[in-house]
Amino acid sequence: MRRIWTLIALIAAVTVTAAVAHYAGASSLLTFAAATVALGGLAWIVSFATEQVGERFGPAVTGLLQSTLGNLPEFFIVIFALSAGEIVVARTSIIGSIFANALLVLGLAVIAGCRESADGVMRFHPRLPKDNAILMMLASFLIVILGISAASGDKAAHHVKAISIVGALALLVTYGAWLVEYVRSDVKRESSQGTPRVSMTLAIALLCVAGVAAAFVSDWFVTALTPAMNRIGVPKAFAGLVVVGIAGNAVENTTGIVLAMKGEADLAISVVKNSVAQITAFLFPALVLVSLLFATQLTFALAPVYIGALLLTAISLWQITGDGEATRFEGVALIALYVILAVVTFFE
Repeated sequence: MRRIWTLIALIAAVTVTAAVAHYAGASSLLTFAAATVALGGLAWIVSFATEQVGERFGPAVTGLLQSTLGNLPEFFIVIFALSAGEIVVARTSIIGSIFANALLVLGLAVIAGCRESADGVMRFHPRLPKDNAILMMLASFLIVILGISAASGDKAAHHVKAISIVGALALLVTYGAWLVEYVRSDVKRESSQGTPRVSMTLAIALLCVAGVAAAFVSDWFVTALTPAMNRIGVPKAFAGLVVVGIAGNAVENTTGIVLAMKGEADLAISVVKNSVAQITAFLFPALVLVSLLFATQLTFALAPVYIGALLLTAISLWQITGDGEATRFEGVALIALYVILAVVTFFE
């Protein structure tokens, strides 16, 4: 536990450094770097505390808790981006989170899981990957239909906002229906070893403090993002899709891979896939509705390249993980898809 508290103290120090850099008007690069590290550290605290709470539950509830609380930084980043009028950053950070988790993180988790498997094949319960693919297909259906409408210039193209609101509500209802059945099917973890390292009270306290801190750090992160990217010549769309997409999902970036390395395939897949499902069918539509409170509003209208990438990602996930197993080759293929998309975005 001494190492855990030392790490928490270091994360607190980095968070304070980001605060000082922000309020003292330091270099945008310094503020951005400090805020990025702080976000990753706070995400780790959320991951650790959630794991302690999840010791008492099965992989479904534990994965759901970790993905829900792990997406707090992403939620705050988009909120502050919208309040600052940064619609490109807000939009690309959401879809960037989908791509980062569904392709990069899942690919790395599969490679790690295959390494721990005796026959080099990572096996897991197929229900969650199939459900996740259906939720992604539903969101893709809405986004593709809106894209076709906008490209053809038909009457519906003049009502993107209204269609996005109705679509957001439909996605949220569907996600709720899936969530109830998914949680009910949970089975208590048999692989849990020992007792939680911290009490339930302390774990919840860590979650609350880290969540509040993540809100402040997200504000500093968004404020420094554009000037920092301008200084190093990185396009805003690439920054949102790749930089924010990875930094805002640091929990899944580490937790899913670590769990796969421990041989806990079902829990690893639960954490990563729950995050993809939540961002696609809960966070994205919820932010569309929340954005109605801001001058800059979010819709499901995306650029054609992202529409195609989202649909193909959903199909790829169905093909690779729908049978309840994945090989190292398939993990590498997922990462390759992400690299190709990142390069295309850089030149957009």
